[in-house]
Amino acid sequence: MAPKASLSPTTTTFILLLISLLSFNLTHSVTAVQNYADALRKSILFFEGQRSGKLPPDQRLRWRGDSALRDGYTSGVDLTGGYYDAGDNVKFGFPMAFTTTMLSWSVIDFGRNMGAELGNALKAVRWGTDYLLKATAIPNVIFVQVGDPYSDHNCWERPEDMDTLRTAYKIDVNNPGSDVAGEMAAALAAASIVFRSRDPDYSRLLLNRAVKVFEFADRHRGAYSNSLYHWVCPFYCDFNGYEDELLWGAAWLHKASRQRRYREYIVNNEIILRAGDTINEFGWDNKHAGINILISKEVVMGRADDLRSFQNNANSFICSVLPGISRPEIQYSPGGLIFKAGGSNMQHVTSLSFLLLAYSNYLSHAKSVVPCGQLTATPAMLKQLAKRQVDYILGDNPIRMSYMVGYGARYPQRIHHRASSLPSIRAHPDKIACKQGSTYFLSPNPNPNLLIGAVVGGPNISDSYPDSRPYFEESEPTTYINAPLLGLLAYFQTHY
Repeated sequence: MAPKASLSPTTTTFILLLISLLSFNLTHSVTAVQNYADALRKSILFFEGQRSGKLPPDQRLRWRGDSALRDGYTSGVDLTGGYYDAGDNVKFGFPMAFTTTMLSWSVIDFGRNMGAELGNALKAVRWGTDYLLKATAIPNVIFVQVGDPYSDHNCWERPEDMDTLRTAYKIDVNNPGSDVAGEMAAALAAASIVFRSRDPDYSRLLLNRAVKVFEFADRHRGAYSNSLYHWVCPFYCDFNGYEDELLWGAAWLHKASRQRRYREYIVNNEIILRAGDTINEFGWDNKHAGINILISKEVVMGRADDLRSFQNNANSFICSVLPGISRPEIQYSPGGLIFKAGGSNMQHVTSLSFLLLAYSNYLSHAKSVVPCGQLTATPAMLKQLAKRQVDYILGDNPIRMSYMVGYGARYPQRIHHRASSLPSIRAHPDKIACKQGSTYFLSPNPNPNLLIGAVVGGPNISDSYPDSRPYFEESEPTTYINAPLLGLLAYFQTHY
């Protein structure tokens, strides 16, 4: 009698987890077909709405105008340009640098999938790096923030009308900030890869600056929130320490320059990534999971056995986010959305999903899988989990709302965003003073200006969303939510 056919353990676990993924919201909604190309176009367009400084002639969101044209003036430097990170009018350097790094990583890994939108993605990267070059132009001095956050947060006014204090805050040899400097080095190095063949001179400028910024960060160690506590906390305080940013910066410099000294730095400092509560953290403050995934590409491809510990950590990260075996720090809403405690949950959703997709591609090329105890995570499974998160954002969720402004039939109308919620300077040329904006903030009416492509902080653990400006944790968009999303949408528009 012939033996009965049986499924391999890998196939069995793939089927079980795939069923788990697809059944998250089976009782709530019917899976929709998403227009990833449209979402990609809009997610890039969002960055034009966040621009500070003199807007270029090809600016597409026409309701925005020039703003903050004297940034840096009182400090004797030009700090115009860059991005407002969220719904206020401060330029916070830490999240802006992380945004630029993730925009660059999206282009590096998925630029070939961006099609006609690649040019706009490159402009988004360059708007960030042009500013970072200004902020790091003086040796051993880095400008890390423009705008008094207390003065700014006391007003609800358009960036074009700003009359709040535009103080420029810096770090230097006596007031170090290895965290923000390390992230800036990473951003400059990553962007140098983006422009290596497209603009070699600009690429060399970026890489040379990244080297100098990293040397400053490593030589003069300290957290910038110790040096500038009153001005950066609690807004973008460094809660996680600066060591991970140093390793993150070294990893990107190694990838950009291929110099052995950065590889040695990585090997000598791998103890920074102690497995624990941070294994599945990745964002503007904590780089642990991102470092492990980035460095693991070399290991997976068989080119760096001395970095095996990073792949082990990357595999632990993958196992920690799988539904059914995830760690306490990772939860899933009834509708299937990754949820981590703290504000602006979508920043975790997009950044962790990006890592899942990036690692799945590395594994696919190496014909490898991730063992998770009795389970086996395949590249296809990781792609499906990442796709599930993106689809949720775009409207495949229990309340059938797209969390991207301007995408789909139903999306947030009252986002926590000054420029979007106030009449545009074209519709209302007269100045709207600091406290006059409060009327618009408290209004139940939809925002008059569509910040197309903005992805808000998102629903709570129960999949409910208030669509109200005062609920800023749910209704505020940020650049670092959108930046990883570019890579995800580019891949899915090509493959699905």
